[in-house]
This record gives sequence, C-alpha cells and structure tokens, in this order.
Amino acid sequence: QVQLVESGGGLVQAGGSLRLSCAASGRTFGSSGMGWFRQAPGKQREFVAAVSWSGDSTVYADSVKGRFTCSGDNAKKTVSLQMSSLKHEDTAVYYCAARAPPFGGVSSRDYEYVYWGQGTQVTVSS
Repeated sequence: QVQLVESGGGLVQAGGSLRLSCAASGRTFGSSGMGWFRQAPGKQREFVAAVSWSGDSTVYADSVKGRFTCSGDNAKKTVSLQMSSLKHEDTAVYYCAARAPPFGGVSSRDYEYVYWGQGTQVTVSS
C-alpha cells in the first residue's frame, strides 16, 4: 500500500512560480513510476507530468512543457513538480499519483495509476 500527500499549492500571480511536493509512504514506493495530474473546475482530469522510479525518464503534457519540471527522490520518497511561468489556465487541483510496482516507467494514462493523493489547490491570478 502506498499513501501520497501533496503540499505546496497556493495562490500565485501569473508569471510566478510554485513548487509542489508529494510525500509517499509504503515500502514498495521505490519501484513505482510517479505522475502529476490536474483537474480544473468543470473539466476532466488531465495529465501534467510523470517521472520514472529511477528518475531518469520524464514526460510532460504539451501545455506545460518547458515550464514545469518533474523530479523524484527515492531516498526521500518524494516527488516534486516545479512550476514556472504560471498561467491562469494552470489553475486546478493538482494530484500526485503512483503506479503499482513493479511498473516503474513513465505513463500519461491515468488508469495506469493506482494510488492517488488528496490533491492540492493551485490558483493563478491573471
């Protein structure tokens, strides 16, 4: 079993930056691919970024490529999402998710993630 807790959300002006963190617990975390998804009001949940368990591979949604950086630290059992040049359309609840081990690769498909955090709100004022 893996538990995920996100932190770091908040209110920021357009053009600003925020760093989200996801703390994981559970002995099998070290072999899980991790991802970030977001859901804006009235919209479907969408993929944002993912990182492999080794940290060697990342993948990003086109809408955030070049602005967001996803990284993982297996020793600390944390995954981070550094968000820069934020836009109003980045406003959403951001969720951290983990794939079931031994699936340690990257994936943009939400159905491939079995563990989810409660989410953290990110609001970007224009």
